[in-house]
Amino acid sequence: MQQTVVRVICAIGQSGQLGLNGELPWEGNRDPEYVADVARFFDITRGHVLIAGPKTIGAVPDFARTDRTLFVLRSHMDPEATLKQFAGRVVFVGGGPPVWDIYAPYVSHWDITRLPYDGPADRWFNPNWLTASARHQGDRHPNPSVRAGPSI
Repeated sequence: MQQTVVRVICAIGQSGQLGLNGELPWEGNRDPEYVADVARFFDITRGHVLIAGPKTIGAVPDFARTDRTLFVLRSHMDPEATLKQFAGRVVFVGGGPPVWDIYAPYVSHWDITRLPYDGPADRWFNPNWLTASARHQGDRHPNPSVRAGPSI
């Protein structure tokens, strides 16, 4: 069976800010670096699968709905079964902290842009997500003597 490639592409503020009141803290900012980040997201995810909760999928603009596969996640879904549906494809996991807490062990690539935002937030990037994948892979490594390092 073909492997599913699981990735995350996201932007964070200068202190790791991710969200504020259910939106990106910089939502609507038309400065060039923010506009370029949004364009980059849609360019990189084009032709691939985007899985996320209903709010995130609902926010995908009409122009981006035809050139990528959108899949709404629900809390009762098993991540392994969900990802198996997309064997052989690249799957981008969106939706922020609640989703990444569950899917981080399956992520092979984190693409993080650090934006110049340095204001308030109520959601933050968790650096433990970056090592969750290594721990998960270490647990299943074909050579049992190879293990990932301790969690941070």
